[in-house]
Amino acid sequence: MRKNNHLKNPLPIRDGVSASRVWLPEGNWILMLDFLVEKFPYISKQAMQGRMQQGEIMDSEGNHYYPDSSYRANRHVFYYRELHNETEIPFEASILYQDEHIVVADKPHFLPVVPAGRFLHQTLLVRLKNQLKLDELTPIHRIDRETAGVVMFCINPNSRGRYQSLFQQRKINKSYQAIAGYNPQMQQRSLPFIHRSKMVKGEPFFRMQEVAGEPNSETSIDIIEVHKALALYDLKPVSGRQHQLRVHLASLGCPILHDPFYPELQPCKGDDFSKPLQLLAKSIAFIDPISHEARYFESQRTLDWL
Repeated sequence: MRKNNHLKNPLPIRDGVSASRVWLPEGNWILMLDFLVEKFPYISKQAMQGRMQQGEIMDSEGNHYYPDSSYRANRHVFYYRELHNETEIPFEASILYQDEHIVVADKPHFLPVVPAGRFLHQTLLVRLKNQLKLDELTPIHRIDRETAGVVMFCINPNSRGRYQSLFQQRKINKSYQAIAGYNPQMQQRSLPFIHRSKMVKGEPFFRMQEVAGEPNSETSIDIIEVHKALALYDLKPVSGRQHQLRVHLASLGCPILHDPFYPELQPCKGDDFSKPLQLLAKSIAFIDPISHEARYFESQRTLDWL
């Protein structure tokens, strides 16, 4: 009952940002205000009252919640998420392609694809919504904030499912490049070679790890060029596990240059943009489900050996 990704959002998009939603569980709260103050302790009671008085808290049926509104469980409530002192990302994406159905962007390092955590307006999705005036824009797939390269979005909600199914059915050919440590033993293999492993959540929760068991991840690995202790790799993931390429190379003794997570977790760099992860979503190729034409999009960005 709780999970419904097709609820109508009653609040309009504001500055490229869609309203967020939260589920109202069973509980002993008397007023909606009581729940919201407990749910969002970083927002003062006075500030929350102000939002409610301005009509910024609503349910999926368009009913407003005011400071004296009673708490009603088992429904979603919508609200605008706000961030103060959000870090500005000083890099810009470029548009590789746009038609009536899709937008293909070339994302820089450090820019998140969608709002999350401490990033809201400084995300590729919100920037593109504002730049292109496309309120219905939705990412069809995602890459890590630390990764640069090709990301595809859908413009038309009616065709979104057909493009998403390409990824679900593995009908998208994705190619990545990475600068990572060079292990001479790699040359003893027949290149390219396939690395398979079982990947599960690690510690902390945002890291992944390989464990014994039936493989659920697969990557084709090749070497393009070797430069001293580093190599430029061509990576073709068959599966799409979180941090898959980073984990696979690290497990082979070839961690990606400037990777803060693998093989060892590094101290948080905060807003230091000096050493981007040397991983690039280089290209995607597929047969367009609408036009049936062969599509190929390639990033214009390059990686840095330094």
